[in-house]
Amino acid sequence: MTAIRKVGDVMTANPVSISEAASLAEAANLLDSRKISGLPVVDATGALVGVLSQIDVIRAQANPHLHGNWMGLAVGELMTKPALTIPATAGLDEAARVMGERRVHRLVVTDAAATPIGIISASDLVRSWLG
Repeated sequence: MTAIRKVGDVMTANPVSISEAASLAEAANLLDSRKISGLPVVDATGALVGVLSQIDVIRAQANPHLHGNWMGLAVGELMTKPALTIPATAGLDEAARVMGERRVHRLVVTDAAATPIGIISASDLVRSWLG
């Protein structure tokens, strides 16, 4: 019998995060330099408060009211909140269901104390099904 794979088995551990006070320019540079599509956003205490994705950056740039100053905006003004989370112990089928229902490409993975410990992306799920 094959063991049911868990989110913690395929997630990216220790994800790169960004402060809600950081500028969108800083976030865009981090997304580009790290070749990632989303970032957990934390407050001054390190608590998870949201997620910033490439789509959030695109929406900001495309908004005529923000266009002139979009790179100077704070991440906290544009992030998706609250962050969608999933326990590391959840099955991959549950992660796929949540992503599909909520129409998101990533979930922040948490431990038993609800501390962010990783990210599971749609790409992680697809890779897990191939191998």
